Amino acid sequence: MSLIRPFAALRPAPGRAPDVIAPPYDVLSSEEARGLATGRPCSFLHISKPEIDLPSGTDLYAPEVYAKAAENLGRLVADGVLRRDEQPLYYAYRLVMGEHTQVGLAAAASVAAYDVNRIRKHEFTRPDKEDDRVRQIEAVGAQTGPVLLAYPACPEVDAILSAIAATEPEADAVSEAGVRHSLWTIRDAGVIAKITASFDALAALYIADGHHRAAAASRVAAARRKADPSATGAEDYNYFLTVSFPDHQMRILDYNRVIRDLNGLTEAKLLERVAAAFTVEEVPAGYQPASPREFGLYLDGRWRKLRIHPDRVPNDPVGRLDVSLLQDHLIAPVLGIADPRRDKRIDFVGGIRGMAELERRVDSGEMALALALFPTSMADLMAVADAGEVMPPKSTWFEPKLADGMVSHLLD
Repeated sequence: MSLIRPFAALRPAPGRAPDVIAPPYDVLSSEEARGLATGRPCSFLHISKPEIDLPSGTDLYAPEVYAKAAENLGRLVADGVLRRDEQPLYYAYRLVMGEHTQVGLAAAASVAAYDVNRIRKHEFTRPDKEDDRVRQIEAVGAQTGPVLLAYPACPEVDAILSAIAATEPEADAVSEAGVRHSLWTIRDAGVIAKITASFDALAALYIADGHHRAAAASRVAAARRKADPSATGAEDYNYFLTVSFPDHQMRILDYNRVIRDLNGLTEAKLLERVAAAFTVEEVPAGYQPASPREFGLYLDGRWRKLRIHPDRVPNDPVGRLDVSLLQDHLIAPVLGIADPRRDKRIDFVGGIRGMAELERRVDSGEMALALALFPTSMADLMAVADAGEVMPPKSTWFEPKLADGMVSHLLD
């Protein structure tokens, strides 16, 4: 069974992509989604965040929410806003954000490969979020949110995608965030076969974002196989919607921390305890770590550069991550936050917001201090996944993000 295969995408009709594409369902609150969808009846938010079309306060997991998603998808198909391709294809998908460009491949990836960890994970998933995606998939009969994957060095695929992206796109739209999303169909049978063979030769693919969507696709496939003893494995539900980019093109931003209090310590005592594991140096305003093992500490209107003592860095793929070093040697022992997943004293700020946002959260009095990190590397992410381990929470912030609605994978 191939690692990936072409599929007949449900996608915007010519010229309709700007009306349709929307941010990923899990980066917006319901109120934010309502605001973005106002005056946009064809926005994919009516499918990915269907509670916006129900009374405010509706339980996000109520049956009527999933029913509304199915109704709205059916409406866009009936109105000709979304159309399904007549044959299975691959799709080149380009993202442009400022000076950054990445070109990937939209394809259906094997659930079986995911189940045996050839499509590798690096995060835990939450059952409630998995349940939500399972209900969404079953309600609309499709996977409507792509899983973001990275593939290791594969020059042949890179060259194919680059050549295609040099031509005029078939769909082109700029998101509210200013990211340009472009799509091309790949119809040549020989090119499709080359891509499939090149991916089959890879040892693994790596989930960058979308762990809950992948886990939900696996659960849906398992349930459907159990209900159908005649299943062959070739059914659409045995594959899930993905967009894979070369690992060297992907961009991870820093994922920073803000803390509500000093855990009962004075500023002087806190800095004294921090100095047990880090060198501490005052630096100019707006300091941003320039290399791994360096951290920024913003406290009482001043930035300090922290650098962890080399003897504190273990030789294992999880323990040596900057997020782990900060958690294990400062956030837990000094600030008393042992479980950053559940402790309400800590919050997380994506690097897309910049250092000014960290300063604002502290200067406002909402938070007592901020901690800035150097971005996790793709090499570190892949090393963790290869070791069968998971990364600490909030380790990676990928930008730019894929849009919902550019391609969907129907489960016939």
